[in-house]
Amino acid sequence: MSSPTGPESGLPVRMPRPRQPGRHRRPEPLVAPEGAPALVLAVPGTPSSATRSLAEEVVSIARSELPGLDARIGYLDGDNAEFFTLQAVLAHAAEERTARFEQARAAGMDVREPDGPVAVVVPLLAGPDSALLRRVRQAVMESHIAAELTDVLGPHPLLAEALHVRLSEAGLARADRARLFTVATAADGIVLASVGGDEAVQAAGITGMLLAARLAVPVMAAALDQEGSIASVAEQLALAPYLIGPEIEPGLVEEAAKEAGCSAAESLGPYPAIGKLALAKYTTALGITPQQVQQTPVR
Repeated sequence: MSSPTGPESGLPVRMPRPRQPGRHRRPEPLVAPEGAPALVLAVPGTPSSATRSLAEEVVSIARSELPGLDARIGYLDGDNAEFFTLQAVLAHAAEERTARFEQARAAGMDVREPDGPVAVVVPLLAGPDSALLRRVRQAVMESHIAAELTDVLGPHPLLAEALHVRLSEAGLARADRARLFTVATAADGIVLASVGGDEAVQAAGITGMLLAARLAVPVMAAALDQEGSIASVAEQLALAPYLIGPEIEPGLVEEAAKEAGCSAAESLGPYPAIGKLALAKYTTALGITPQQVQQTPVR
């Protein structure tokens, strides 16, 4: 990684394509507006090659959903050598925006001085964690860069889908291939494990209700970072981590499952829904709406 931003160049120049005539033409695909703020994914936890691979896959999904998106990765515990801190990434984004403006003005172009946020910071968290969110806010403040901070990714139906898929991959639920709708589950119920205390448990419970509707079994939320919380609700249940991965120490899910005497699915990781939700937070902050469903032309 040669810079804290990934690609060295600025946003690509996009030429408008001629619109197809006719009443039932295909809608024009949405692209990132020229000069739009960067999407900066704020990654918690100790940086590692696995963490970077996960974060890069998430931003890759976001870019595929919104062509032209300037997406970057900043680590809460980065070292500014191999893993760039959130502050450094925000500063670099601001420097690049200023440089593009000055170059355009020097070339005699009629350009307006950039205003508004330099970046939209999206925490890579499925649910609220007050300690980690406080650190993200502090990092944004210390950067002295105009940036907008979004909410965490959940609760959301896409996270319930992702949890369902992870459970099926672990052999703890069966899903219809076409609609990912359950026909059976290998567990009598699911423990939705979160981190972040009571607030996180309450938020996980909302996604838990959506998951319960898919699985037709009880789903209960518990705190992975509170001793005894998982074990107290885990008898005859399976453990579904309501976590992306970097926000916890490796092995913590396995330890909790062993303590509770139940099976466990994998963390959400770079499931496609994570990248889509990160992008949704970004586009909501900017007031633009990605096209979710394309119309089928009438024949």
